[in-house]
Amino acid sequence: MDFSILQNHDVIQTLIAGFKFTVTVTILSIIGGILIGTPLAMMRLSDNKVASNFAKAYVDFFRGVPLIQVIFIFYFLLPKFFEFQSDTYYGPLFSSVVTFAIFEAAFFSEIVRSGIQSVSKGQVNAGYALGFTYGQTMSNVVLPQAFRNMLPVILTQSIVLFQDVSLVYVISAPDFLGNANTLANTYGAETKATFYLIVAVVYFCISFALSRLVKRLHQKIAIIR
Repeated sequence: MDFSILQNHDVIQTLIAGFKFTVTVTILSIIGGILIGTPLAMMRLSDNKVASNFAKAYVDFFRGVPLIQVIFIFYFLLPKFFEFQSDTYYGPLFSSVVTFAIFEAAFFSEIVRSGIQSVSKGQVNAGYALGFTYGQTMSNVVLPQAFRNMLPVILTQSIVLFQDVSLVYVISAPDFLGNANTLANTYGAETKATFYLIVAVVYFCISFALSRLVKRLHQKIAIIR
């Protein structure tokens, strides 16, 4: 392996650009997944059978479909409904964020649902006693406590999401892995091992650091309880 290639300024900039793309997709997908998943969790727990069945069907569908297939569907179908070209930077970025946000919402929904159920019914009854509606009780009483309880699980799912974002490589998105592969093809087959090792080390270091953070959060939350 030849690490002297890292002395090339263009190589470093390309890797940094790919890493920024990966982090951007990860953060926006987490936000989108939670924003979509939270209402789904509330719908799943509501007494309204239509809303509950819809949320259940949504979760079951996306948890039963391979992620790679969902990426292909959204990447090739979205350009037909929105005014952007899929071969530009914004095409892969937009379709990647939408795909992962919608897909991960099914998993975040189950996490939020478990977090809500971890809050005692006495808290819910207290909210109703104060005259709160179902929505007000959830937003003001239940969800703040639920998010504290499920924060470690959300972070764990976020680590999985961060790793899964590398799958956008298959649609030639300029993510960290995709840019590393492009560089490997540009500078010759002998550099492939170098670039792939760099990607592997970066993914491992970030995932390991976040895993340690999750462990500490688990310990703190256990003490609070």
